Amino acid sequence: MIIVMKADVQPDSPEVQQVVRMAERYPDVRAEVRKIQGATRSLTEVYLLGSTTSIPIEPFQEFPTVEKAIRIRERYRSIGRHEGQSEEVGFEYRGIQFSQDTFHVFPGLCAVDSRENVESMFRLLKERGVRTTRAGAYKPRTSPYDFQGHGEECLPFVFELAGKYDIAVIAMEITRESHVEEIHRQLERAGNPTGVMLQIGTRNAQNFELLKIVGSQTDYPVLFKRGMGITLDESLNACEYIASGGNNKIIVCLRGMKTNFGDPHRNFVDFAHVPVLRRLTRLPVCIDPSHSVGKKVVAPDGLLDIHHATAQGVIAGANMVLVDFHPKPEEALCDGPQALLFDEFDLFMKDVELVRKSYLERVALVEAAK
Repeated sequence: MIIVMKADVQPDSPEVQQVVRMAERYPDVRAEVRKIQGATRSLTEVYLLGSTTSIPIEPFQEFPTVEKAIRIRERYRSIGRHEGQSEEVGFEYRGIQFSQDTFHVFPGLCAVDSRENVESMFRLLKERGVRTTRAGAYKPRTSPYDFQGHGEECLPFVFELAGKYDIAVIAMEITRESHVEEIHRQLERAGNPTGVMLQIGTRNAQNFELLKIVGSQTDYPVLFKRGMGITLDESLNACEYIASGGNNKIIVCLRGMKTNFGDPHRNFVDFAHVPVLRRLTRLPVCIDPSHSVGKKVVAPDGLLDIHHATAQGVIAGANMVLVDFHPKPEEALCDGPQALLFDEFDLFMKDVELVRKSYLERVALVEAAK
């Protein structure tokens, strides 16, 4: 059960303590207080854990400072919508709002390979008014002989250039706790000119110790990529690990599933699950068409498969797109064949804008029909 307090009721207030005391009168029940910092307002929620099936809702609803009491209907206590009873509040980071109502594109380098290429990418984004990007410093790879990323060594110039070109948020994959510490250290040394969204890659989707680590800190939001070979339910339980640690600033990302049913694409595109995730959870939903399709091939209509896959996710209501670009893909040290060229940037962005507009018009049609 979740007890949602009214706006501006703080976690350490006497009103919350009164709710906790009532909850803990019931046998085998403990209460856990959490503050949910949303994009527009903050909420205090009291989670009742244990044998709560027989606990009545009415006594809690009688408190004047309680907004509502929610009977949990899914296993995802923290991230679940519970049949629409839980509010989707989103979050704000570095002045940018992320929620199920917002939309952002994160174009960038899959892996940082050189200062020159990073600067070229950031300069292009600055010219086009884009303040969000991706840039991988740590790259887990299938083969131990493939490029594994420059690690902490590249962070100083990445953060310096991000500040120079007004980049607000960089999505950056991590694979262990020390990477969070390195990012934090180098951001502080650079004067915090930008922000980092910690990315949990598909290979670490069930690295539960890592999920607990990123969940226990609240300095950085988390972009969680669905595991390539696990179910949606397993992926959402992994997100629950993060949220249960106290960090509710999570975006869940669909990046394709590992199966030969998706051939000739790199992965089976799973973007039909965008509305499912929006229905089941309070989390913004991201799509990664680059890693889903995995190659640049042109359809008979002249559009790339990456364009079409992106459109599938955006027309279904995706809130974020993570997409690979590179000034010289033939020189890229990671995933060059799937990266779009700089001269393809404007077409991609205009196409995405068109599809997003169509999605909003579809929503307006439904609203008008009510």
